Amino acid sequence: MSLWQGDITRLRVDAIVNAANAQMLGCFHPLHRCIDNAIHSAAGVQLREECHRLMLQQGHPEPTGRAKITKAYNLPCKYVIHTVGPIIPNGIPTAFQKEQLASCYRNIMACADENHLESVAFCCISTGEFRFPNQQAAEIAVQTVKDYLNAHPDCSVKHVVFNVFKDMDRDIYQRLLLS
Repeated sequence: MSLWQGDITRLRVDAIVNAANAQMLGCFHPLHRCIDNAIHSAAGVQLREECHRLMLQQGHPEPTGRAKITKAYNLPCKYVIHTVGPIIPNGIPTAFQKEQLASCYRNIMACADENHLESVAFCCISTGEFRFPNQQAAEIAVQTVKDYLNAHPDCSVKHVVFNVFKDMDRDIYQRLLLS
């Protein structure tokens, strides 16, 4: 497991993670600074079209905690794994919302493993716009990925990158990964 601070859309890994909305069609606010908008903008319209087809087939919004894989199109990675994290209106997650966030990480790891991917880069799922507290979200992320790898010794994923944008998140993940 490693830490990288910068633009996730620049990483050359097998898959990057998109913290998506339940419609899976990218951010609906032009020029918004969220990760969903950054990924869809960098990948190109083909990503939105593939997500649209997936959602038409599914027939309902994407449930929180699951994971779907698409091609990456114009990104340097091969795939994008999309997940919808819990929204925390008051900034205080319940036990159920913490489990939903852990489910995001478990299902992303399972999706990457099922697709024989060797490297995956996680964004800070549910922080920012979805208001999950950064420290708690990072603790859940690191512990869930560790638990998944320990429970699946034959997992194809050999390199996990925790990608952060903010200095605060970098400091949190550095402490967690060094402990």
